[in-house]
Amino acid sequence: MGIAPSTLLRGMSNIMLQKNVATGLLFLIGIFYNSWIMGLGAVLGLLFGTLTAFVLNYKREDILDGYYGFNGALVGVALPFFFEINALLIGFIVFGAALSSIIMNFMHERKLAPYTFPFVLSTWILMLLVGYLGLLTPQTSALPGAASLDIIPSLTMGFGQVMFQANIITGIIFLLAILVNSRISAAYAFVGSLVGMLLAFSLSFPLNLVNIGIFGFNGVLCGIAFAGTGKSSFLYALFSIILSVFIIYGMISINWVALTSPFVFAAWITLILRDKILARA
Repeated sequence: MGIAPSTLLRGMSNIMLQKNVATGLLFLIGIFYNSWIMGLGAVLGLLFGTLTAFVLNYKREDILDGYYGFNGALVGVALPFFFEINALLIGFIVFGAALSSIIMNFMHERKLAPYTFPFVLSTWILMLLVGYLGLLTPQTSALPGAASLDIIPSLTMGFGQVMFQANIITGIIFLLAILVNSRISAAYAFVGSLVGMLLAFSLSFPLNLVNIGIFGFNGVLCGIAFAGTGKSSFLYALFSIILSVFIIYGMISINWVALTSPFVFAAWITLILRDKILARA
């Protein structure tokens, strides 16, 4: 059973709700630029997430469009970010990628909006399991100090942190990758990172976290999810971006690993609100 590179690259691009081979390739280049280990993890997760969908005979059109690859790719990036690499971690990436595809199909068949929730749920399950059993060694890294707002790093890392990349160049590559497929998505993504940064700064949220894009990356995804040419699209996007900032701050406050769940929860709430408004119109 062969999996075409174009299928894998479309899967990679779907991390930011795009469906473009060149976008997916640029995302991979951006990750490898910052970390070859996380780059390999992304490829492994991408491959096994997609392979699981083939083996379980999910809808072929959805597989070819990359819908069963992107959550696995995120699992493959997240686990090496949180834990030191070894053979067991590789096994967890494979398992997590497969699990994310199963969750994705479960939600897709019920016409839910999965976004990156299959990745989030799979990774939470694995992290709880690893923590309970003490099977892997956590990565240790100190957060940088901060005396003032670093606008360019914060804005660009808002893009990079979608895939756990705290790197200015990687963030720029990600922005260009979105732009290759959709100018309006790129514009809304930029607004998401900008609003997330400014709101967090104005509310005196931890400055070191603001400067590495922690309050912007969910906004990037929210912006893309609701990107459109009408005024209502901008208002829904803005609402979800703002909501995602408060959600991630709340999760940080209780020491819960947020991943991209603030984006998912903010998007779901916004969709419910939009449906109620449209129903009354």
